[in-house]
Amino acid sequence: MQLKDKLLAQRIYLFLGALFITSLVVSNLIFQKFFYWYPIDVEIFGSKLFEISVGILPYPITFLITDLISEIYGKKRANEIVVAGIFASFFSMLIIYTANAVPSTSWSPVQDTMFSTVFGSTAIAVFASMMAYLLAQFVDIQIYHFWKNLTKGKHLWLRNNFSTFLSQFVDTATVLLLLCGFGKIEWDKFLGLLAAGFIFKVLIALIDTPFLYLGVYLFRKRFNLKVNEEINLA
Repeated sequence: MQLKDKLLAQRIYLFLGALFITSLVVSNLIFQKFFYWYPIDVEIFGSKLFEISVGILPYPITFLITDLISEIYGKKRANEIVVAGIFASFFSMLIIYTANAVPSTSWSPVQDTMFSTVFGSTAIAVFASMMAYLLAQFVDIQIYHFWKNLTKGKHLWLRNNFSTFLSQFVDTATVLLLLCGFGKIEWDKFLGLLAAGFIFKVLIALIDTPFLYLGVYLFRKRFNLKVNEEINLA
């Protein structure tokens, strides 16, 4: 690969990493708002489809990006992005705690009480999200590369969806177990939120498959990559 192509590949990798980290951190910050979307009038375990946290909206983007990085840059680079995301989330928590600790002025548009209401549970949220995220992302990457090696780089849809389905279930179940365990969500909502969250993530995973195909196609065309060939940034 020529130097200019390697430099371009590095810039794209950094851009994908920035999107990944932004999506992850934002999902941790906005999780306390729940919204509803009722495409059909169905209840599962007492909860209607779909009543879910807004934090779920940017989160599936992280799985799309790690799958794309896994496909093009390899397993090592995907794991690096995961570790960077963990660091960014805990660093954002430190900043928020510092901001929450200092007193607001009398004329501040956002007073201490309001700020604490919105961000006061960030520690629990980040801890729950990080435990779920750590398990889910590594599960996703491991399964993705298992299927990639087994199929010799063919059947992209298979490894994309199979890895995401299982990892998203791990993510949803783990974060709800922790949030319910810490008393942030009532246990009677656990099964309903688990079903709604997982089904919603499965639908998003199916929707993002064409985007993964498009991304892989553009990469292979631009960098003249063969099936199962990866870009080495070293």
